Amino acid sequence: MLTPRRAFLRTGAALAAASLAGCGVVLRPRSVTATGSAPAVGEPVSDERQWARTAWRYVENNTDYDTGLVGGMDRVPVFTTWNAADALAAVVCARELGLIDAREFDLRLSRLLGFLGTMELSGGQLPNKAYHAGIGRMVGFDGNPADIGWSAGDVGRLLLWLKIVGQRHPQHAEYADKVVLRWSFCEVIDDCGALFGTARNGGQVQRYQEGRLGYEQLAAAGYAAWGFDTRVSGSWANSRVANVYGLPLRHDARDPRTTGAPSAVFTMPYVLMGLELGFRPPGGNGDVKALADIVYKVQEERWRRERQLTARSDYQTRLPPYIVLDSVFGNGYAWNTIGGDGKEYEQLAMVSTRAVFGMAALWPGEYTQQLVAAVRYLYDPDRGWFEGRMEAGGGPQSNITLSTNAAVLESLAYRAKGPLYAPDARPGFFDIRTADVFQRLNRCTPKERGACKAS
Repeated sequence: MLTPRRAFLRTGAALAAASLAGCGVVLRPRSVTATGSAPAVGEPVSDERQWARTAWRYVENNTDYDTGLVGGMDRVPVFTTWNAADALAAVVCARELGLIDAREFDLRLSRLLGFLGTMELSGGQLPNKAYHAGIGRMVGFDGNPADIGWSAGDVGRLLLWLKIVGQRHPQHAEYADKVVLRWSFCEVIDDCGALFGTARNGGQVQRYQEGRLGYEQLAAAGYAAWGFDTRVSGSWANSRVANVYGLPLRHDARDPRTTGAPSAVFTMPYVLMGLELGFRPPGGNGDVKALADIVYKVQEERWRRERQLTARSDYQTRLPPYIVLDSVFGNGYAWNTIGGDGKEYEQLAMVSTRAVFGMAALWPGEYTQQLVAAVRYLYDPDRGWFEGRMEAGGGPQSNITLSTNAAVLESLAYRAKGPLYAPDARPGFFDIRTADVFQRLNRCTPKERGACKAS
């Protein structure tokens, strides 16, 4: 079964719907230490404020006036659980960058948390894969009311952003904690940290192992931030090395021919682990920074050898195949672009705007300046940033999505403030409530679980 890390809008109906670098100015590189550690942060330059305003315009345009919820694609009210995390990220980063004042921030965040704390749950357990921003109800990808199951990866990302919200804005921590206390984790994660999604169709429920290298570890960080044992999903054990331009690129070892899930390496999970976690995920195993560096260097090396600008990640289209898994390495081949239907679509390879912004923030230098120059005009000043530029011919991929515009804001917030997540040992409402042995919630929270019995 095809189980990409994020639920996308699949039908044609659901998918209807400042210059980045004027005068040669691009994301200003910061000095990199001799050890390759993250460069120092600083205040955003004036051009970056304009780029941020362009991204924030998407949120302004696509926030439902009555509910405060944000659609996942421009002028489309459907949003996914992943998009709910995007919305939290966009609002937090907009405040960090001074795009909104304290009052607007409080109202926007309060409405988002208010929804998350009361929303319908798939099977009464976890957030549904999709909701409608106008009515706040569970829907299918066609926008019609339906319980279609949950994505463990999407839930993990939302968990991480709820934790970030509580850490950076303690006045909202109690309400973020109460969102998570409503959820039951018995079927989404086991005692050793393996992740499971569900697909619901009428009365039929299918449960499947979810996650592939990169996005699986990003999702695991979200569960680990709340105290779950994620030794399985946070591990890099299910990987092997491919030689690409002499560089040891790690990819998922699980065979897509037997699992039904594609094995693909994307830029974005590594970018998000850098921007949000500083390459130090809670509960993580291995050197995430070293793995991320290879994903970046392989793409830079392609440019140096072939003069082919490359910033690959997954994205969505208005027409079939709807889901595009635009990989650095996928299903056994470098630079393989795969559709949601499992077929290859070489013509859909793209320089991803969100990948460009993230790479420029994390790996500033000559190559990322070239990337920024390639996407600098890919925006509508009244609507936000486009998805990217097609490798074949250079035409724009003109979808405008919440994920891309939120990633732009995250990249600029990282440059101004550094990584967004910071471990906090102080117990909060969630910790105190779940530690009470006399009032067990029976929702398989970390304190209610046994030890992992795996050898």
